[in-house]
Amino acid sequence: MPEDNDDDAPATDDTHPGAVPAAPGGATEAALDEALLGGPRTLTVDRLAQGAGVDVPRVRAYWQALGLPVTEGEEHAFTENDAQALAAVFSFAEREAFDDRALTTLIRSTGHTTERLVLWQVEALVEHVTRRFDLDDTSARLLVLDRLPELAPVLEQQLVHAWHRQLAAVAGRFAVEFSQARSTAVDEHELPLPRAVGFADIVAFTERTRGLGSSELAEFVQLFETSARDVITAAGGRVVKTIGDAVLFIADDVATGARVALGLAEAGGRAEDVDVPPVRVSLVWGRVLSRFGDVFGPSVNLAARLVDIAEPTAVLVDRDTAGLLAGDARFALTAQPEREVQGLGTIEPVRLQHAYRG
Repeated sequence: MPEDNDDDAPATDDTHPGAVPAAPGGATEAALDEALLGGPRTLTVDRLAQGAGVDVPRVRAYWQALGLPVTEGEEHAFTENDAQALAAVFSFAEREAFDDRALTTLIRSTGHTTERLVLWQVEALVEHVTRRFDLDDTSARLLVLDRLPELAPVLEQQLVHAWHRQLAAVAGRFAVEFSQARSTAVDEHELPLPRAVGFADIVAFTERTRGLGSSELAEFVQLFETSARDVITAAGGRVVKTIGDAVLFIADDVATGARVALGLAEAGGRAEDVDVPPVRVSLVWGRVLSRFGDVFGPSVNLAARLVDIAEPTAVLVDRDTAGLLAGDARFALTAQPEREVQGLGTIEPVRLQHAYRG
């Protein structure tokens, strides 16, 4: 039997999937910095500020808004790429005359979104290699760490492409919605955006998830979010956010909002569609304020109350929204008993369904 030889040890690749990379440090850490940060960490916070052409307090404020810790003293934690990025953003802010509030909001939007994005992507990669190579969680994370330098460029390209497409989509909606705004009187006291807004809430979430392990619970929530997003997008709506066992969506017109709401209710009511559990759904037409990737306004509050009193697989709208849909032959509306709801008093819910076609 041949003697053990380190040269024959399996590499960490698809041919030898069970191999586990060494703990990060030394050359491995340097390789990660080169691949992910564009070079070594050669700058202290003072040198970073000098390279960016701003003072240290502004650098600290930027880094905090980005959601990253700022090191103290003489620790070399920053790269030349960091200095170039900060110089560019502060030059941009000066050119556009941003005040501190506007600049902080822009930076926080990037930091918050990319933090969630990176965590989501890395966890998806860990889950993938765990299943593919039958690894334990620790080994899977080390393998993903080892593969990050080669995976990062593809993820970066995907991010940039998606950002361009999403920005183009927003610009297109603005062009359609506001092209005539200069010739239309606007009430400055109204919330700016007319939207259909609604919630889809999983029925009996606690009972359905009781006894599930962490991985099973994560898979249940992920399947619901993914499938609900597919239904919403296919019907012409957009997901605002997911909130545990619920999803908040919007649409640009009330009929599209109705199609989204009914699509969610019907998907959750089909026994064969195991990815979308039974949901109760609400829909309200009104004006909203869009900030921080979220929407706010009385219609959002009303939609949240309506979904709480809806029956499983049913869609409830308020009386005003029902009036807007009443002339559309595709929909059927049935008045429900008045209800007292906390904070809003008496409301008159109406059930929304597809019209009977025979």
